[in-house]
Amino acid sequence: MGENAFYWIVLAAWFAAGVAAMFGLLWKTAPYGRFTRAGWGPLVAPQLAWLLMEGPAAVVFTLLFLAGTNRGPAAVAFLLIWDIHYVYRGFVYPCLKRSDRGVPVSIVLAAFGFQLINPYLQARYLFSVAPEYPVAWLWDVRFLAGTILFAVGWVVTVQSDAILRSLRAGGDRQYHIPRDGLFRWVSCPNYFGELLEWSAWALLTWSLPGAVFAFWTAANLVPRALAYHRWYRQEFPDYPSGRKAVVPWVL
Repeated sequence: MGENAFYWIVLAAWFAAGVAAMFGLLWKTAPYGRFTRAGWGPLVAPQLAWLLMEGPAAVVFTLLFLAGTNRGPAAVAFLLIWDIHYVYRGFVYPCLKRSDRGVPVSIVLAAFGFQLINPYLQARYLFSVAPEYPVAWLWDVRFLAGTILFAVGWVVTVQSDAILRSLRAGGDRQYHIPRDGLFRWVSCPNYFGELLEWSAWALLTWSLPGAVFAFWTAANLVPRALAYHRWYRQEFPDYPSGRKAVVPWVL
C-alpha cells in the first residue's frame, strides 16, 4: 500500500473517530478544568499539560512542511497561519495560564495523540499529497475570505482567554461571571473563536482534511460549551438569560 492510499484510509478513520467523539462528549463531559474528576489518572501541572496537549501541533506541522515537496508561497502561507494559532496555544498560552488545576494524564495523552495525527493529516495533504497550490491561490476569494475569518477567530480566542485570566487577578481562585468582549452574548467565546478559525481553515485550504478538522473542532468544543453554559446557569442565579452557549444568537 502506498502512502497516498494509507493517507486516505487514515483520514476516513479520523472522521469516523470524530463522529464517535462527538456523541461521547455529548454524553459525558471531558474531565479537565472545572469538570475534573477522579478516575482518570494522576494530574499533570496545567502549564506542562497544555504544552504537551497543544505544542506538538506546531512542531509536527512545521517538520512536515520542511519534509514536503510543496513549499511555494501558498504552502508558506498555510504554515504561517497554522503556526500563528499553535505557537500561541501551545507555547504562549501555557505561560500565561493562571490556573493551578491539574489535567488528568489520560486527557494529556489523548490530546498529545490528537496533535500527532491531526497535523499529519493537514500538513501531509497540503505539502505532499495534494497538487501544489499555485501562487494565484493567495488572491483567490476563498483564501482571502478564509484568512480574514481566521484572523477574526484568533483575535476572539486570544481576547477571550485574556478576559478569563483577568477574573483571576491577584490570586483570586473563585469563579465569576465574565461580562466583557463576546461574553456579553455567549458563555464560551473562546470556543467560538476556535470554531471560526478552523472553519476558516477549511475554507482557505479548500480541502477535505480541513473540513474534517473543522468537524472535529465542533465535535469537541460544542459539547463542552454546552456543558459550561449549563454549569454557569446552575452556579449563578443571576446569570444573563439571553446568553447562548457558543454561537451568538444561535446556539
